[in-house]
Amino acid sequence: MRAERFVISDRSWQILEPLLPGSSRSRGVTAKDNRLFLEAVLWKVRVGGPWRDLPPGFGVWNSVFRRFRRWAEADVFQRIFDVISGEPDFEYMLVDGTIISAHQKASGAKGGLENQAIGRSKGGLTTKVLALTDALGNLVRFALLPGQRGEITGVPELIEGLTFNAFMAPSHGLKANHCRATDKAFDANHLRAELHRREADAVIPAKRNRILHIPHDAEAYKWRHLIENYFSKIKEFRGVNTRYDKTDTSYRATWNIAATMIALR
Repeated sequence: MRAERFVISDRSWQILEPLLPGSSRSRGVTAKDNRLFLEAVLWKVRVGGPWRDLPPGFGVWNSVFRRFRRWAEADVFQRIFDVISGEPDFEYMLVDGTIISAHQKASGAKGGLENQAIGRSKGGLTTKVLALTDALGNLVRFALLPGQRGEITGVPELIEGLTFNAFMAPSHGLKANHCRATDKAFDANHLRAELHRREADAVIPAKRNRILHIPHDAEAYKWRHLIENYFSKIKEFRGVNTRYDKTDTSYRATWNIAATMIALR
């Protein structure tokens, strides 16, 4: 196996190693080749190839896959990201959604497409990722929704338990050819009422069809490009930009792995 296939630097490994199950610093049995395993998972996330095509230097593909699933189901990758991402700057938060095309091989999991956050629309199978970043454009949380689902339905999950000064989001939904319709996005009375209850400013441009126009801070709204920049960065990972994972658990783990590598840069 060629050395250039490895992407975890020694500096990053020093940070990651104690956070992994079975590390040399934890009690109990030490896991075998944690670094090699993580490199194998990163190959899958970066390339987006099938597990069966995992280069043999990373180990037996099925063993790596089963271990990945165990860690994903135990929220290991989520906990790693939470530690690596650090303390967010909530001077204001930015929320937006992006549509991800799901590969045809991503269908077929138990429970049906909807239960795995996959929607079926004119353009095929899609997953909508609703992301929340802090004032610096760093990812804090994200939620997976079926592609045709309205973005605003994922907001309660994202902001639960968080304290922030301002909430910044677009007024209109995603406009993509494969969406059934543009959703209502975030200019909704009930969301504005919830933000008012939290004493947070709503930096949300009003829809054109509002009877009474609601002003917003146009200068502050210019910073919304930070979350769009984040989408651009994380979509450099092919396993993120196209969903190949059948289950929402695995795809959520894929996002957390990619987000962890971005946070380590």
